[in-house]
Amino acid sequence: MSEKIIAGNWKMNKNRNEALDLVSSVLQDLPDTSTKVIFAPPYLYLEEVARMCADFSNVKVAAQNCSHFDKGAYTGEISAQMIASVNADMVIIGHSERREYFGEEELILSEKVNKALKYNLQPIYCVGESLDQRKAEEHFDIIENQIAKALFHLDEENMKKVVIAYEPVWAIGTGETATPEQAQKIHAFIRKLLTDQYGEEIAKSISILYGGSCKPANAQGLFAQQDIDGGLIGGASLVAEDFVKLIEMRS
Repeated sequence: MSEKIIAGNWKMNKNRNEALDLVSSVLQDLPDTSTKVIFAPPYLYLEEVARMCADFSNVKVAAQNCSHFDKGAYTGEISAQMIASVNADMVIIGHSERREYFGEEELILSEKVNKALKYNLQPIYCVGESLDQRKAEEHFDIIENQIAKALFHLDEENMKKVVIAYEPVWAIGTGETATPEQAQKIHAFIRKLLTDQYGEEIAKSISILYGGSCKPANAQGLFAQQDIDGGLIGGASLVAEDFVKLIEMRS
């Protein structure tokens, strides 16, 4: 059975004091739940946030990206090994902003997935289509390509460690949201891809998150869908009250 997950991707937001205050506020009001809660702060705060969360068994810490190199002369890069060394648990890979602004494609993302798993980091692998691709009715082909090329080289044991996040690119940062029915249709499609490749048991064990402007006002309908296991939350994760509310709604 797949885990319920609420993950907060802070992107490039919060200075150090703001970051620690946000984590403290969420932890203080954290409901009694088995839902996995994930903080994904900027790299600078990973170690401190991990330390704050150490006593909470269901709270994990994720980096927002990692290099596809282990080490070397790659100025400004952060390796999976470095991330693991500060007690982070997970790493987001393939977010649409990395694809759009930094030109990351499946060949590189596949290597990033490999590096994350090599150092015992759980990947949160993001997929999704642009508005033009949806209008052209290419969205199913786009998502299948993104998943197959970056993940289907994995054996069953490693695939079970991956979390997938569906993020309709047209709904990120725009205030637009896929309807629950639109989101469920894509999530069910992803589950079918996983079933065809790895079998039903493994497909049902993999958490698939929705990641397009999910907030308390629209989360109830999304979380009620059969194949939506939680959310990769952007703006709402920067407000403690909203993030806690989403955790409560997914519990």
